[in-house]
Amino acid sequence: MIVALVAAMAQDRVIGKDGDMPWHLPAELQHFKKVTLGKPVVMGRATYESIGRPLPKRTNIVLSRRHQQPYTDEQGVIWVNSPALALQAAGHSDEVMIIGGGHVYREFLPQAERLYLTEIDLKTAGDTYFPDFHAAGNWELVEKVEHPSDANNPHTFFTCVYQRVND
Repeated sequence: MIVALVAAMAQDRVIGKDGDMPWHLPAELQHFKKVTLGKPVVMGRATYESIGRPLPKRTNIVLSRRHQQPYTDEQGVIWVNSPALALQAAGHSDEVMIIGGGHVYREFLPQAERLYLTEIDLKTAGDTYFPDFHAAGNWELVEKVEHPSDANNPHTFFTCVYQRVND
């Protein structure tokens, strides 16, 4: 199974501020949906709470230290307390999508093989950051697509795919 991290980040690797994303880009949200649809998504409790509901047509796995035993809640969300159990809950999927937040990205980065990163042309303050993935291994940029700003998307952004290169 491929472990992939999926994130949108502004300049300086900012991914969040006060429990939310400091931008609104509908086209980027559509890209996120396209990349993750039909795949298991793993997120931390705070990320799940900020979304406010399970993501449809995806197996939702929430990583939380508050639960001693894995369980599935009434909405079908699988709650686990370790990265290993999260991957186990993803089953036999070809690819599992790690969707945040910052702590969860740091936990999964060492085993990630692919990164789906949206790089937003925006300098903004933040309190949550994507890890410095270049310091955590060798990555090859295999795809980069520009999405210019428009009436609905106030910032230009680039959707990028990085693949880990084995040393």
